[in-house]
Parts: sequence; structure tokens; C-alpha cells
Amino acid sequence: MNWNELQAAYGPTIAELQDEDRFDGFSVTFDDMLFDFSRTQMTEDAREGLIDMLEEREFELTRDAMYAGEKINVTEGRRVLHTALRMPEGTQMVADDEDIAQTVLNSRAACYAFAEDVRSGAYAAAAGSFTDVVNIGIGGSDLGPVLVAEALTAQMDGPRLHFVSNVDGAALNQVLKTCDLSRTLFIIASKSFGTIETMETAKVALSTMQGVVADASIHFAALTTKPEMAAEQFGIPAQRCFGFADWVGGRFSVWSPIGLPLMIGLGSAQFGEFLAGAHEVDEHFRTAPLSNNMPVLMACVGVWHRNGCGYPTRCVVPYDQRLATLPQYLQQLDMESNGKRVTVEGDEVDVATSPVVWGSAGTNAQHAYFQMLHQSPTPQPLEFMIAAKPVAEGFEHMQKILIANCFAQSQALAYGRSEREAEELMIAAGMDAGEARELAPHRAFPGNRPSTLLMYRELTPRTLGRIIALAEARCFTEGVFWGVNSFDQWGVELGKVLATDMLPHVEGRFSPDMVDEALSGPLAHYHAL
Repeated sequence: MNWNELQAAYGPTIAELQDEDRFDGFSVTFDDMLFDFSRTQMTEDAREGLIDMLEEREFELTRDAMYAGEKINVTEGRRVLHTALRMPEGTQMVADDEDIAQTVLNSRAACYAFAEDVRSGAYAAAAGSFTDVVNIGIGGSDLGPVLVAEALTAQMDGPRLHFVSNVDGAALNQVLKTCDLSRTLFIIASKSFGTIETMETAKVALSTMQGVVADASIHFAALTTKPEMAAEQFGIPAQRCFGFADWVGGRFSVWSPIGLPLMIGLGSAQFGEFLAGAHEVDEHFRTAPLSNNMPVLMACVGVWHRNGCGYPTRCVVPYDQRLATLPQYLQQLDMESNGKRVTVEGDEVDVATSPVVWGSAGTNAQHAYFQMLHQSPTPQPLEFMIAAKPVAEGFEHMQKILIANCFAQSQALAYGRSEREAEELMIAAGMDAGEARELAPHRAFPGNRPSTLLMYRELTPRTLGRIIALAEARCFTEGVFWGVNSFDQWGVELGKVLATDMLPHVEGRFSPDMVDEALSGPLAHYHAL
């Protein structure tokens, strides 16, 4: 199948596609997890054609090359081995004479040891055990840890975790006011120790601490491959610097030392469960037939919606408050990975790539933007997620209400309500027939709005590891469909360079003839304030 044939397969409505075999043919399970895509406009021809497209693109060879440690990130000449970060002990992996498995295990052991020392008080401040941990990082050094920390709050039994990412001083100031600084540990998460937002925030944190404690360096650790810079700028010794290889991409790094604050909050056993769940998905993704491979089918649906149906966005709505930040995490994962305009070979892509990812937690989302989703002339596909079990004993009925809302929204989006049905319902409720006829267009819903469902038994560290690994594998698969390099981010790098070049103008070394006319006005106004 080619792209034109894929677009030609779009036509039948969701209602027209429903039959007694629809669910069985358009859903897949992995252990307790269900991915249901039966309420989409995907046809059998489209599903089979998308699998054929992957085979034509030698998807399995590319996937296996990633797992084998080949340098599939061709624009940076790097391996892509975030999957190795969750390999269990006893696994063997060598690439170009580098013992990847041993490197991972050594790094993990060092992080676990430090985390347990902080948790137990074996490593402490002069005032006593650390009560708070502040992670300073941005992008992949923040979004993954924040997601996990918020999702697994109930399992946290270590020091309180805080995250500061924005160089806006309000973010750091707010956290500093909530902590006992004499018992606070700061973790600076910057592989290069050159990310301006992170380093400026860390410098202000250090300056603040120097006014509070006698030896501020005790209160700092670093996640970096530049220990000499950590020592020089913050007095952090090598034993409190935890590095990782260049084959760990930022948005795929939560499994690496970037997860150190999570190890401190959760403990090594719970973090190990998180890794184990991800590894289970890795094995499924690597070995399951494409036609029964959950992340592959997720990617097929994503590409179908983007390129077969022409939908420009992807709305992610977890009916699980603990996953409220998942849409934001997926924004970086998917749009930074696949928001590309050229192929791996450097040619212009001939189809649309990453959709805009957005969303928030249900049922709150229903009271914000679901009006648009139900009645806008421009449909957008939704991705629902929900746990079957309540968060704790005593919350059973609340969970049933949550599930009922999730399922009802899916049905309403798929099948809608005709003007005739709306009119009849109003008349049955006692409304005058003329008024009902007048209001019917406003109370009708066109339906045929696609949605998928990911259901899991309960949100545990293992389940969360699976959810994130599924998203990573889906992202990789969509990148293969589009032929792009999902592992570089030159657009992000451009922004860093331009911000550095702009800083002198903001600091006062500004002359109108040094910038374009469109920017000279705002700069002049800024300096006049």
C-alpha cells in the first residue's frame, strides 16, 4: 500500500464498520492491558496495508538494529539504546567491544547506592537527613521524572520531590519557599552542564544555599558526563556525579541516572519494578508478530489518523488523574522525535509527520474542550486511558463513575445523535414540538469521531513502565513509517543558539541596527521599562 491508497481507504463511518467481529479484529491485549481501536474509521484493508507498508520499509531490520546497538541515529552518529537501560541483571549485550550491559548495571548500582544512602540518612546534611530533593533540569531531564513522580505519588516513601525546569525565577523561588533548605538536596540534571536554563537556575540555588549553610556543596549532586565542571562550579565530587552515555537521548532518559530523584523517592525496589514493566514491553515489541504487536498497532492507528484521515492533532485524555502530565510528556516524546521535514536520507518528506499532541485528564477535560470535540466541524481523534481498579479501598464507586464517563464519551463521539433523535428526546421530555424542532440542530451531534482506549488493571510502577515504553515504541514505529530520524532534535538546538546570541541585546548591549526592525521595537520597549 502507498500513501494514496491509504487515503483512498478512508470513507466508511465508524457506525458502518461495526459488526459482531469488529472488537476482536481491532483490539489487542498484552497481559492485563487492552488496546481497543474498534471505534475508529480504520478498515481491514487499511490495517493490513499499514502492516505491509512497515514490511516494505524493512521495519523489523531497523527495530532489530536499534536493539543490537547499531548507530541508527545517523545525523549524530549515535546508537539508540534507551531500551538497554531497563535490561535485567544477567543480560548480555556488547556493541563495538563496549559491554553495554555492564555499563548499565554499574551505573544503576551507583545510583541505587546513593539513593538508598539518602533515604536512610547515611548521606545527610549537617542539620540531619534530607527531607526534600529538588531536581533542576529541563526537557527530558524534567518531563519524564515529573510524570513518574506524579503518577506514583502513593508509592513514594522517601524525601519529598520537587522539580524546577523553567529559567523563570518564579519557579525556583516557589520551591525554595516550601523547603527546609538546611535539609534539602539539589540534583542538577544536565548531561553537558551547558544548558543555560538549568545552569542559571542551579547557580541561583547554590548562591541561596551559601547564605543558609556552612558547606553548600554537601547539598548538591549532578547527573552529567562533565564531572570536572560540576566540581569546578559547584564543588560536587566525582562520587556524587552520575553520568550516562551519548546513546541515551534526553526524552528517553527517565530510565537512566536522570531517574535518580525517583530512585530516592520510590526506593530501588519500586524503581526496579518500573524498569521491569518497560523491559516486558521491549520483549513484546521485539518478538510479537506485527499484526499482534501492541505498539506497532498503536503506530498504525496514529499513521492512519494522520495520513489516511488527515487529522492534524492527537488528543490524549487519561481518565486517571495520576497521569495528568502524560500529554505534556508525549508532546516532547512525539513532536520532538517525529516533527521532522526531511527523511533520514535528507530528502523532503512527502506526507505530514507528527501531529500536534495535546490533552489533559478526564473528567476535567469534558468540562473544558469536549464541546469542541463533539460539535466542531473539524474532528480530532482521541486516545482514552483508564485503570479498571480504584486507587484504593473505599473509592470503588468513584472509579465506576469515572469508567462510565470514559466509555460514554467514546460512544457519544463515535455515534453522535441525529437532529431527529434530539427532537424526539426533547418532545418526550415535555417540550413544545415547535421549540424542539428549532433547538434540534443545536443539540445534535454528528458523531463519527474516532477514539481508542488503553485499559490496564491498576497503575503500579510496573504498569507505568509499560505505558511509557509503549509510547516510546509507538513513536519509533511512526518514525519508520515516515522515514525520519526520530532521535535528533536540531530545531531545539537552533533555539539554544539563538537565545545565546540574543542575550547580549537583552542585557543592555543593544543597538537598533544590530537586529531586524520587527525585534528592535520590543527590545527598545523592554529597556525603557
